[in-house]
Amino acid sequence: MPMDLMVEASPRRIFANAHTYHINSISVNSDHETYLSADDLRINLWHLEITDRSFNIVDIKPANMEELTEVITAAECHPHQCNVFVYSSSKGTIRLCDMRAAALCDRHSKFFEEPEDPSSRSFFSEIISSISDVKFSHSGRYMMTRDYLSVKVWDLNMENRPVETYQVHEYLRSKLCSLYENDCIFDKFECCWNGSDSAIMTGSYNNFFRMFDRNTRRDITLEASRESSKPRATLKPRKVSTGGKRKKDEISVDSLDFNKKILHTAWHPKDNVIAVAATNNLYIFQDKIN
Repeated sequence: MPMDLMVEASPRRIFANAHTYHINSISVNSDHETYLSADDLRINLWHLEITDRSFNIVDIKPANMEELTEVITAAECHPHQCNVFVYSSSKGTIRLCDMRAAALCDRHSKFFEEPEDPSSRSFFSEIISSISDVKFSHSGRYMMTRDYLSVKVWDLNMENRPVETYQVHEYLRSKLCSLYENDCIFDKFECCWNGSDSAIMTGSYNNFFRMFDRNTRRDITLEASRESSKPRATLKPRKVSTGGKRKKDEISVDSLDFNKKILHTAWHPKDNVIAVAATNNLYIFQDKIN
């Protein structure tokens, strides 16, 4: 009988009993033998062949939980050095650790933090500075972090400030109050590099996603939607009007749909092919073929 093809995922191994809180990151190490998993307060190192035990390599849980001031938001292994990993925190800081230094990496090797501009401090400063994703570049020299309003690129040799900052949706700064009330301000957007580390991509609201070219400093906003996803259809750049008179093809900030959001994006390691997850739809786009 002709039947639709059903795709089913069946677990090969289940690694159990290591996390008390929700796991926010899994990262396979460059040695292809180990991987790390992170939750709000702990990071564990696993061997791929051993499912019933792991090593705890970071533990930020205080003796008294009332003293808790920050949580781990993301973690990733270095792409080439199997002893190095980073993890980000809800306070907007990133710690780089070396597993050769100690079994428990409670002392970091490097600490990345951008000093806050006192003039722009507000009630929401701490919430929007929380880092939702951290990704090493393929070269291993840079790392990228995503907070609520921006993407930052850091040189691993410079801890005091990022080398590049890209505004993702700065027009939402005036809307933080309503975004706090509808809980959108806690959304965790991911970010990714293209294969040559020359461009970066991250998601936004209204099913928009943003791409930034690091060489030319040009950026573009595209939309993943049913209307624009007909095969061979070319995506048209979108623009959001930030006050004043709205141009014909611009969208006003007030008409953005905050229920439609792109949190997850991925870029093919070699080709110009991207995957964009918009709620329950997965879109795959490729560079225009002449």
